[in-house]
Amino acid sequence: MDYASAGVDIDLEGSAVASLIGALSSSVRRPGTPGAPVDLPGGFGGLIEFGDNLLALATDGVGSKLQIATSLKQWSGVGIDCMAMNVNDLLCVGAEPIAFVDYVAVPKPDPAVHAALGASLAEACRQARVTLAGGETASLPGIVTELDLSGTALGWLPKGEAITGEHLAEGDVLIGLPSSGIHSNGYSLVRRIVEHTGSDYTQPAPFDATHPNRELVRWKDGKTTLGEVVLNPTRIYCDPVVDLLQAARGDAPFTITSIHGICHITGGGLSNLLRLHPSLGWDIHSPLPVLPEFTWLQHAGGVEDREMYRTFNMGMGMVLAVAANEAKDVLAWLQERMTGVAIVGHVTDDGHRVKHALEGVEFTHY
Repeated sequence: MDYASAGVDIDLEGSAVASLIGALSSSVRRPGTPGAPVDLPGGFGGLIEFGDNLLALATDGVGSKLQIATSLKQWSGVGIDCMAMNVNDLLCVGAEPIAFVDYVAVPKPDPAVHAALGASLAEACRQARVTLAGGETASLPGIVTELDLSGTALGWLPKGEAITGEHLAEGDVLIGLPSSGIHSNGYSLVRRIVEHTGSDYTQPAPFDATHPNRELVRWKDGKTTLGEVVLNPTRIYCDPVVDLLQAARGDAPFTITSIHGICHITGGGLSNLLRLHPSLGWDIHSPLPVLPEFTWLQHAGGVEDREMYRTFNMGMGMVLAVAANEAKDVLAWLQERMTGVAIVGHVTDDGHRVKHALEGVEFTHY
């Protein structure tokens, strides 16, 4: 099986996004005025001028993970998923997330569902350290058939300190931060594999779901269910990345200029790294351990290695590219605050590609 046959063609999506961007006009805001756009490679978040600072914006939704949550009537994690998909992108440009707004679309309002969403969003705000500044709820019978949740995050950073990837250099060290699970990408393929195998989300997971790099959010006593694994909330990386950026601006044994790139591993998997620089390459020679659900999905669906790393995070949700001379200090700082952080590779100058330790896993375009 592959992602395209499950209904999501990443390459086609890329072409559609390029067409959309190509049809947009330039900003009406002039350079040097509040709201003027700041050129930013990679596209993890949009930057605009705001006096002595820059504002950063990102928008995203939960996606088809919501269909599983709705079928199980378990919405406790979806607000966290929505928050994470947005604030994690802001971190990639060096911004500190400060506020969030949500958009909920339903065929028919349900107070119990909305209460669960509110509790989930409140926990998401706590983890991301942001203010929920507002939102919108729309009842759209005939347009939407089940709950959809999306949002927009606002962040800020000092002018001149954006992390754009322009300072990336051969030999930079890649530090991997572990994921908490499937996060919020690839669920069309997940649902197809679960349906193909006849597995039941309410039954014990058909694999050992324990892993030292993450904790599972449990809903019930007894053995961990497949549903608990696949709905485990996306990890929000504000802790420790925001603190890392602030420490780098302060008295840490490393500087903000040593952090050359940050990549959120979302849809497109490892190919996301190619967004950070137009010519340099990425050698993932010591990948983080693969989470057990990915191993099961691959075997149950007969999915090829390259397709797995193109669709899922495979256990690594974020990558930092750090100057080699300060990588040891950055790694030690992160390891004190998060389990499973490790050096996973290096930046190379042998072509614009991502090369993985597994033979045949290589990407030359996002």
